[in-house]
Formats: sequence, C-alpha cells, structure tokens
Amino acid sequence: MLSRPVPDAWTPPGRVLSPMTDDFYCDEVLSGRTPVRVVHETEHTLAYHHTRPHWPVHIVVIPKVHVPSLTDLGEAGARLLPELLEAVRAVAAQVEQEHGAARVLTNLGAYQDSKHLHFHVNSGPEGPQGPASGSCPA
Repeated sequence: MLSRPVPDAWTPPGRVLSPMTDDFYCDEVLSGRTPVRVVHETEHTLAYHHTRPHWPVHIVVIPKVHVPSLTDLGEAGARLLPELLEAVRAVAAQVEQEHGAARVLTNLGAYQDSKHLHFHVNSGPEGPQGPASGSCPA
C-alpha cells in the first residue's frame, strides 16, 4: 500500500484552497495538504484509507475532480461515473475477499458532510477506530 500525498497537479483548475470549506477532498486530499494511504488509483479516481476511520476497514473512493454528489454530478460527473463505480467495485471486491464482507455507502443532502462525491467501502463493526477517529469527512 502506498502512503503519499497526491500531487498538486490533481487540484481542479480554478479551485481556491481554504482551510474551512465544504469540500475536504479537493481542499485537503487532492491538493496534497492531507497525506493519505492510497489503495487504488486510476487516471480519474483515488481510493485511500480514511484518515479517521469509523470501521476497522474504512476506505474512501473519490473522483479526482470536483463532483458535488451522486444526485448532482456537475459538469464532469456523468463522464466519470463509470470509472468511479469500477474503482468502488474493485475496492469492495478486495475488501470482501480479504475480510469476508464489505459495505458500500454514499451520503446525500444533509448527510453529506463534504460536498464532493465519495463512497465509503468498509468492513467490521461501526464505531471510532484508533486515536485519529472523529467526525472529519476524510
């Protein structure tokens, strides 16, 4: 497994990075500001271990450009959705093979803390896991 920040080149053009926005993934992960442990990567998608896991296995899968949500795909989302879902499928298959079970979920509306489409692939009982656990959308 890789453990490295994503290069700045993946920050969407024109995106202003600020410490307190509603898009953790563009502002922190894709900018490289928050380092992540990558488990799967394609030209347009990134999957990494959640920085504050709520399950023993907790992986986040995101598009590398800003896509607001599953119900608001924005300009690029419809073209990226097949590749994103294939990345989710590949990660979920790996988690299921290694741990015997996997869940895939995404949140919408008020449930979506970070307004950037992302999927959680997880396994095991829910609850804070480890010293860095908390409610951050990482």
